[in-house]
Amino acid sequence: MRLPLLALLARGPAHGYELKQDLEQLLGSAYPQPNVGQIYVTLGRLEKSGLIEGEEVEQSSRPNKKIYHLTDAGQEALRAWYEETTDEPRVRDEFFMKLALAPQTRLADQIALINKQRRHYLNTMRSLSRLAAAEDRDNKTAHLLIEGAMLHLQADLDWLERCQEELEELE
Repeated sequence: MRLPLLALLARGPAHGYELKQDLEQLLGSAYPQPNVGQIYVTLGRLEKSGLIEGEEVEQSSRPNKKIYHLTDAGQEALRAWYEETTDEPRVRDEFFMKLALAPQTRLADQIALINKQRRHYLNTMRSLSRLAAAEDRDNKTAHLLIEGAMLHLQADLDWLERCQEELEELE
């Protein structure tokens, strides 16, 4: 949450609730919606670390609000973030660990595990399809996010199929 908030503040000053709305509008309903409390806690930490500065702004009919802006250090942290590549392909997969250990513990059947995981992925795929259909057509970012998640799920389903084929050959 830290770096996406910095990125939003790179456009210009904003307050916490405004940042929450911007994230929701940008990413759509497929992305887990941030809690406004989490945003304010993160903004406080960013301010303590010198990446942003906050300024109290008086409001006539409401409590004062704090407007945040990016510092030079925040700008530099954001540049560094954009330069970094993302994580390596996942090799520490909890499902795969269950699958690998099932024969040794004799507490679960590998094919049953695969089938259960497949059903879960298919249900998730259906949910994402419904989200895509309900999402505003003009929100390209949200649609790309949903499409990416669905492509990852399809790859996971293909991998489950491969695992099942390999295990059935061993029998």
